[in-house]
Amino acid sequence: MWKEENNKLIQTFEFKDFQEAFAFMTRVAFLAEAQQHHPNWSNVYNKVQIELTTHDKGNTITEKDRKLAKAIDGIN
Repeated sequence: MWKEENNKLIQTFEFKDFQEAFAFMTRVAFLAEAQQHHPNWSNVYNKVQIELTTHDKGNTITEKDRKLAKAIDGIN
């Protein structure tokens, strides 16, 4: 579930292992590129944390963030 925190949508995803986490990141990368909206994210072994905010709108949550979050939920 996405949380709104410090003007960001944040969610941590957990997978079986690093390979599954990396495959998820690859799918997210294609979505982000298609939408021209790129996340801040980090990966440690089987966990991927994603933060979405719109930099050119003063680092606030916009419809672009909600749209990408919904698309990410669709692949997880």
